[in-house]
Amino acid sequence: MLFRIVSFLFFQALGAALGWWLGQLPGALLAAILGAWCWFVVDVWRGNKVVGWLRHGDADSAPQLMGMWGEAADRARRLVRQLQKNEAQSDDRLHQVLTAIQASPNGVVLLDEHSHIEWCNQTACDHFGFNLERDHMQVITNLVRAPEFIGYFNANNFSKDVVMVSPVMRAASPMRMSVQMFPYGGNRKLLLSRDVTSLELADAMRRDFVANVSHEIRTPLTVLTGFIETLQTLPLSAEERTQYLALMSNQAHRMQGLVVDLLTLSRLEGNPPPSLNEWVSVGSLLKRCEEDAHGLARMIAKDGDKPLQLFFPQEDADAGHYELAGAGNELQSALSNLVNNAVRYTPAGGEIRVQFTRQPDGSGRVSVTDTGPGIAPEHIPRLTERFYRLDRSRSRDTGGTGLGLAIVKHVLQRHGAQLQIRSTIGKGSEFSVVFPPSRVRQQLTEELV
Repeated sequence: MLFRIVSFLFFQALGAALGWWLGQLPGALLAAILGAWCWFVVDVWRGNKVVGWLRHGDADSAPQLMGMWGEAADRARRLVRQLQKNEAQSDDRLHQVLTAIQASPNGVVLLDEHSHIEWCNQTACDHFGFNLERDHMQVITNLVRAPEFIGYFNANNFSKDVVMVSPVMRAASPMRMSVQMFPYGGNRKLLLSRDVTSLELADAMRRDFVANVSHEIRTPLTVLTGFIETLQTLPLSAEERTQYLALMSNQAHRMQGLVVDLLTLSRLEGNPPPSLNEWVSVGSLLKRCEEDAHGLARMIAKDGDKPLQLFFPQEDADAGHYELAGAGNELQSALSNLVNNAVRYTPAGGEIRVQFTRQPDGSGRVSVTDTGPGIAPEHIPRLTERFYRLDRSRSRDTGGTGLGLAIVKHVLQRHGAQLQIRSTIGKGSEFSVVFPPSRVRQQLTEELV
C-alpha cells in the first residue's frame, strides 16, 4: 500500500515539475492531473495483469510485480500451490485406498443412489464377470440376474448375506460366493462379495469326516458290546470264551489303529516341514517295509491260500546305496502304508514287487507294483481322501482304517515328493513315490571311497 501511495505522489510531483518548467502554475496543475491519470493507467494495467493470471495462469507463471498487486499475486500464487499440494495429497490417498481395495481378496462394488455401478475392484469383476469400462454406471440388477440376488436386493434387508453361484463359468466346479450389501452416504450402497467355495467344501469334508469316524468306531463298539453282554449273560465253554475274547481283541485293535492313524494325520498337519539335514537309508526303510509286509500277509492269509510272492531289493541293490532327507518315521509310515495296501488288496498267490531307482534327473523313485484286481480310472483321483476305500469289507477284514493313503499324501507333501498311480483293471496297480533330487543322495561312506 505504501508503494502505491509513493508511486502516485511521484507521478504527480513529476507532472507538476514538468508543468512548472513549461508553463508556471497552470501548467503545473494540468501536468499533476495528467500524472495522476498516467499512474492510474499503469495501476489498472498492473491489476489487469494479476487478474488475467488468476483467470488463465498457473502458479509457475505468476507476474513479478512490486507493491500491492505484487503482494496479491504472490499470496495468490502460494495459495494456489498449497491447494495443488493438498489436491495431490488427496489424490495420493485416494490412489492408496483404491490400491488397497484392489488387493483385497473380497470383491468390492460401489453403487450410487440409483444402484448404478460407480466403481469395482478386479476381484468383483472376477466374481460377477464385470468389465468396469463396459459396465460403468450400469444398474447392478441388470447385470446380476441370479434369483437369490434379485430377491435379496428387492427385500432391502441387508442385515445378512446371501450365498449364490457365480455367473462366471469355470472349468472346475462352480464358484459359490457370499454377497452382502452395506448402505452408506444416504442411498449409496457398498456391495461385498467373498468366495466361499473352499469354506463350504471344508465344511462338507468336516461333516463327512465326523460321519465316517462315527461309523468306523460304531461297528467295533457294537461288536464289543455284543460280546461283552454275551460273556456276562450266557454260560460259555472255555473254547467259546477264548473265541469271543479273540474277536473282541481284534475289534479293540481295529479301534486303536484308527485312533493312531487319526493322531498321525493331526501331527502331520500341525508340524513344520521336515529338515534337509536328517538322512535315512532307503535300504533300511524298505527292509522294515518287507518285515511288516510278511507279517501282514501271514496274518490275513486263510487256510489253504497260496502265499503272496513278495520281492524287495537285495542288500547290494541301489536301494542300499542311497539316502533320503526327511523324517525317518514319516517316510517309514508312508512307504509301509503303500506296501501294506498292496498286501491287503492282492489276492492269494499274487505278486508284489518293490523297487528303488535313481532317475536321470537325480530324483529317487520308490515303486510298489502288485497283481491285484486294479483300480478303475474314476476312483484314482479320490484314493487319497480320508476313509475312501474301494472294497470296504476287505479293508476291514484285513485291518485297514481307510486313512493310509491320506497319511501317504500328507507325508509326501511335507517332503516335496509326488505320488503317481497307474492301474489296469484285472492286471494290477503301481504306486510310485518320486522324491526331488534335493532329498536324494548316495550314502556318505561310498562318496568318501
